Amino acid sequence: MSPAPRLADVVRVLEDLYPPGTAEDWDAVGLVAGDPEQEVRKILFAVDPVDSVADEALDWGADLVVTHHPLLLRAVHSVAATTFKGALVHRLVRSGTALYVAHTNADAAPGGVADALADLLGVVGRRPLVPSDADPEVRGIGRVGRLEAPTTLGAFAAHVAAVLPATAQGVRVAGDPHAQVRTVAVVGGSGDSLFDDVRAAGADVYVTADLRHHPASELRERAEFGAGTPYLVDVAHFASEWPWLEHAARDVVARLGGTVEPRVSTRSTDPWTLRIASPELPPTERTPQ
Repeated sequence: MSPAPRLADVVRVLEDLYPPGTAEDWDAVGLVAGDPEQEVRKILFAVDPVDSVADEALDWGADLVVTHHPLLLRAVHSVAATTFKGALVHRLVRSGTALYVAHTNADAAPGGVADALADLLGVVGRRPLVPSDADPEVRGIGRVGRLEAPTTLGAFAAHVAAVLPATAQGVRVAGDPHAQVRTVAVVGGSGDSLFDDVRAAGADVYVTADLRHHPASELRERAEFGAGTPYLVDVAHFASEWPWLEHAARDVVARLGGTVEPRVSTRSTDPWTLRIASPELPPTERTPQ
């Protein structure tokens, strides 16, 4: 059996793939818990550092958990086990399981969150939606590109729903389902702050998560006033970032020469558990007066 890498070796690989210096100023990325000298043979990749993921990590015997979302994004003054985050830290430390976070640095990276989502949706010939100052050709927030062939908005949205993890929310669409689309912009996670960039990129449709009523309504009103695009495809936050886990697992294992065993978490950490569709009433009965 090949020697197991140290945690410090794995961290170096992660920081080469997702340089911490490319994270947003407000972000909290990097090693959260763990001894740099400990051996790592099993790595679990997950979107969220939550209790169910810790259960999975400990049951499987993971030496390291790599998550996309930070556990301690805001400053804390205690990690006592009297709080839910403190209790999670204690569980990991007691079991010898390290925790590492790659967040907005993974969003912007080549092969990161945006590229993984674009790959799954069949978006080719792509470029960063908001390029990085340091490496504008390959690094930046979001991606914009084209589909191999035009399709309808409805068919494209159905494809999005089919390839992303199932969630209670499902997929919401704003626009004529029969409209033709080919140019696609994607942003994993919350993306309604980037509407101006999506318009500037000339995208026919924008796939992202967490779209709020007023920004989405204003975008569509403005679009209808002009050419009608971009249309919107709104997915669950968790679902939009989940595809990155497979990419990260593959790239980390390759750079470590196959000396670690990866696993993508099987736990859905989307917080929503149920959606109840509106009853099928005649329009005059269900329209607010």
